[in-house]
Amino acid sequence: MFNSYNREVMKRFTNPKNYGKIKNPDGIGELGNMNCGDIMKIYLKIENKKNKKIIKDIKFETFGCVAAIASSDILCALAKGKTIEQAKKINNKDILKKLKGLPSIKLHCSVLGSGALKKAIEDYEKKISSSPQ
Repeated sequence: MFNSYNREVMKRFTNPKNYGKIKNPDGIGELGNMNCGDIMKIYLKIENKKNKKIIKDIKFETFGCVAAIASSDILCALAKGKTIEQAKKINNKDILKKLKGLPSIKLHCSVLGSGALKKAIEDYEKKISSSPQ
């Protein structure tokens, strides 16, 4: 199965730059796929800069296959430094393009990645809307 992955996917799998946990994250998103067993957890640290909420840091913990780990890592690279509004627009096609593709049987990993990011953003927005101003 490894030989069906391109160089970019293997690079992200063998040396993920965004793996880890953020202490006291502003948002956490977790999503899993019961069919394949992949579970992705995304952590966000948000900074308020010039009245814009920017993703200052983003990390992931993924239990899954090569494609799931590579998708998680590239997702973090795509979202870091973006505003919340820009990050909400990141979808699985953006992940696939940046990874230069995945085998068709592994496309669901890119969907998991964008879904976990959306859940982390929702968690953050829920926390700030319920906190005293």
